[in-house]
Amino acid sequence: MLAQHANPLPAGRYLHHEELRYRTPPEGLSHEQWWAATSLGRTPLLQLLPLQDKNGEPFRFATPQPVLIDLHHIDRDAAGQIRAPEGASIHENRQPYLLASLIEEAITSSQIEGAATTRKVAAGMLREGRRPRDHGEQMIYNNYRAMEHLRELREEPITPARVLELHRILTLDTLENPDDAGRLRTSNDVDVIDQRDGSILHSPPDFQDLPKRLEALCAFANAGEDTAPFVHPVLRAILLHFMIGYDHPFVDGNGRTARALFYWAMARSGYWLMEFVSISHIIKLAPAKYVRAYLHTETDYGDATYFLLHQLTTIRRAISALHEYIARKTAEKQDAERLLASNTPQLRFRLNHRQIGLLQSALKHPEAALRIDAHQNTHGVVYQTARADLLDLESLGLFIKAKRGKAYEFYPVPELRTKVAALAAEQL
Repeated sequence: MLAQHANPLPAGRYLHHEELRYRTPPEGLSHEQWWAATSLGRTPLLQLLPLQDKNGEPFRFATPQPVLIDLHHIDRDAAGQIRAPEGASIHENRQPYLLASLIEEAITSSQIEGAATTRKVAAGMLREGRRPRDHGEQMIYNNYRAMEHLRELREEPITPARVLELHRILTLDTLENPDDAGRLRTSNDVDVIDQRDGSILHSPPDFQDLPKRLEALCAFANAGEDTAPFVHPVLRAILLHFMIGYDHPFVDGNGRTARALFYWAMARSGYWLMEFVSISHIIKLAPAKYVRAYLHTETDYGDATYFLLHQLTTIRRAISALHEYIARKTAEKQDAERLLASNTPQLRFRLNHRQIGLLQSALKHPEAALRIDAHQNTHGVVYQTARADLLDLESLGLFIKAKRGKAYEFYPVPELRTKVAALAAEQL
């Protein structure tokens, strides 16, 4: 009788026992029998991984239809072409979008682990290139530096030494004991705690096993396509993320390290679009689901399919958010261009695309200060070019220059839209 109901996807989903028990079982079956039938249906799909839990049992994974569908979309979308407002692919006109993505990932990945700095202040720090002023800013600054560091390693194999260096960059000047930066934990005084009631959700492997576990993880990360079982590159990247979270090899900063290694693996496998998206932004929206994906794997005999499905959904949502961001920026750019085109044709042809971007930003955020170094970093130009862009806008009466400390800041003039129209009338 159980064989008749051996469906690995009840209701079309890869449900855990905790989810299945709230649904009505097929007629004639108890919830326990339904779960037994479901497990029976999954057995032929499951493959063993060269990664083990703390008891030495191998983790398992399956690629049911929902996994294959998600992989199809990611394969298509993460290697496709997205057009920037200037008309070129963002892969070609990458600097503004790459900087925005690095900043978003640095901020949200750090906020997940406790950084309290506001987004506006943190983004200003990174765009201006100033040093962090407090613990929260230091976490975000470190995360930003780590993501840049990983971009340089995309063609290189990962090694335990490189993982430790990555952790050192991520946690520099943020740990209670500075010596813990860049080294594996030296005790078992680390548990994953439920913040609601203080209960222990997960006790990671013994610290003495961490060196060999990290060696095994790096070997898995570097394995080629001919290694059995075949693991799709996206799934391999997600499993790296999973294992760092499971092993908790560091006193602190495990989540940031896990997510950073995911980006390294995706970049190494050619998924260039992932440079421009933030998975931490999506995780931060529903942290309980992230934790639950870990728990479902651990409580179902190491079936990592639950975590894979959660992260595949996260990646697809992050890619969709990028598409929405590009569409929004395109609309904003077109609005600025329409304003300039309808009021000052001469001015429109005088300005380059960077200056149009500055005007668009000023129209949207009239209270925000603009700095030469921030403009330089956003567009990847030399300092003299960035300075000329802003001084030209000042000479046209569209910005006001003010000195703050040793640097100049530029503010849009009051009623910028009116000023643009008035300037057009003066030039007719």
